[in-house]
Formats: sequence, C-alpha cells, structure tokens
Amino acid sequence: MWAEGSIKIENSIFHYWVKHYEEPSEDYGIDGGRISKLMLKRNGEIAYNYDRGQDIEPVDEETKMALAILMKEYN
Repeated sequence: MWAEGSIKIENSIFHYWVKHYEEPSEDYGIDGGRISKLMLKRNGEIAYNYDRGQDIEPVDEETKMALAILMKEYN
C-alpha cells in the first residue's frame, strides 16, 4: 500500500511517499520492517531515500526526525 503526505519538522516541510506492507520483510524492509520504499523531499530536493535498500542517508537532524515519525507510523 502507498501513502503520501507532508510533515512539518521545525521550519521545514517534507513531502513523503511510503510503500508499506501488512507483514514485515527481513530482506526488503527498513530494519526488517514493513516499509520497502520511502522518499522524503524538502524544497524539491531528496533528503532521504530507501528503495529496498538505503540509497540516500538522512541529510540532517530534521530529516532524521521526519524519518523517525514515519518509521513509528508505518514500519
């Protein structure tokens, strides 16, 4: 299932796309969880990307905070 939305962290607004499943995946999920794809963008720039493996690490603390919120909700 896909989820899309925006999340505000301090002065930044992140737009996100998450592909998540009902069951966790040791092979493809973030930390063995349910998220197989997740992209965070801020101001049109990719701040984090995971596509069955980490492609772009979080670029700063605000990105890490947004990622933590999405992990709690979807993973």
